[in-house]
Amino acid sequence: MGNLIGSGIYLLPATLAPFGANATFGWVLTIAGAMALAFVFARLAAAVPQAGGPYAYADAAFGPAVGFATAWSYWTLIWAGNGAVAVAAVSALSVAVPALAPHAAIAAVAMVWVFVGVNVRGVAAAARMQMVTMVLKLVPLAAVALLAGWLLLTRGGAAVVHDAPMPLAAGTIAGAAALTFWGFLGVESATVPADRMQNPARTVPRATLIGTAAVGVIYLIVSGAITALMPRAAVAASPAPIAYFLGSALGGATAQVVALFATVSALGTLNGFVLLQGEVPRAMARGGVFPRWFGRENGAGVPVRAHVLAGVLVTAVTLANYTRGMGDLFAFVAAVSLAAGMLAYFVSALAGVALLRGDMAGRAAGLVSAGFVAWLSYGLGLEANGWALVLLLAGVPVYWWVRRAAASGR
Repeated sequence: MGNLIGSGIYLLPATLAPFGANATFGWVLTIAGAMALAFVFARLAAAVPQAGGPYAYADAAFGPAVGFATAWSYWTLIWAGNGAVAVAAVSALSVAVPALAPHAAIAAVAMVWVFVGVNVRGVAAAARMQMVTMVLKLVPLAAVALLAGWLLLTRGGAAVVHDAPMPLAAGTIAGAAALTFWGFLGVESATVPADRMQNPARTVPRATLIGTAAVGVIYLIVSGAITALMPRAAVAASPAPIAYFLGSALGGATAQVVALFATVSALGTLNGFVLLQGEVPRAMARGGVFPRWFGRENGAGVPVRAHVLAGVLVTAVTLANYTRGMGDLFAFVAAVSLAAGMLAYFVSALAGVALLRGDMAGRAAGLVSAGFVAWLSYGLGLEANGWALVLLLAGVPVYWWVRRAAASGR
């Protein structure tokens, strides 16, 4: 839940506002698809309780070549997505500190490196940070639900904003769903550090299914409240829609306080995904499909080299788009990272079909999930998929390098 609830619920209402009612259908379909994926990952975690998550399942089902492609896709999704999460944190913080807005990319990069430092201290330190931020990030979301309920009880239908209706279209719904899936990025994250958990065959499935379902309910309530009770134009123009929703009813100072909570929420997600950006290449290195250089650990058992390389890559992608505004920067980096990671989710879904023999429910969920992921890829559009293809092809030389090293015994 700490990884799932982060930047998405705080920024997506603004990104999705131009979609109108299509966004609501997008949320519903995404929640259904995310639950199908969660079900597949839960069954796979029980059947293959190994570290690496999507990589481990792809390797077990289809061999090292597909395992490498899946892991590279997933790792690209993580480190590129961390740039978008950091931008979201800066966006929220800029409500309280407006001077940050012109320097969003630099501030985002600085945040990434702070959490690289936290994670280098060890998994336990990252876990403690995650628990604290998880509790704090629920405070403003609960406030939105309570305020929406109070407005509807006291004002009735007068509280609902009646914007001009937007026509429903299959392509528009697909585009909205592709963006809303950003809010479920990390549905598989409990599967990645499985070897660092007690009883992973039981813990991982429970965390995956219960966490995803709970987050889906929270998203529906919060996004529905913002959509129904705020003018569409105001939501689209706001860098922090939840902060302004609460601030409009409780006073301007409230908006700044909520913006700080939103910052904490995004930073909690960033902390969790920085953990994964080191754990994925560590698992790949141990599996022999990534250079062993990435698997070397410090005294705390942390793959520092993998963390540092991922930090450098996040820095390069974020600063390369320095001239974009915060909203555009977030949308661009999020879309590219999602497109890059779709291969990992698609192969994981097919791995469920291949590995869960005798489990008809698991195999059926795998087929549904594969179709859902393919539909999301279509919704992301040509630009995002083009950039993602470039990032994925960058892994080909690494794969051949590892194969040559293995053949020579080095």
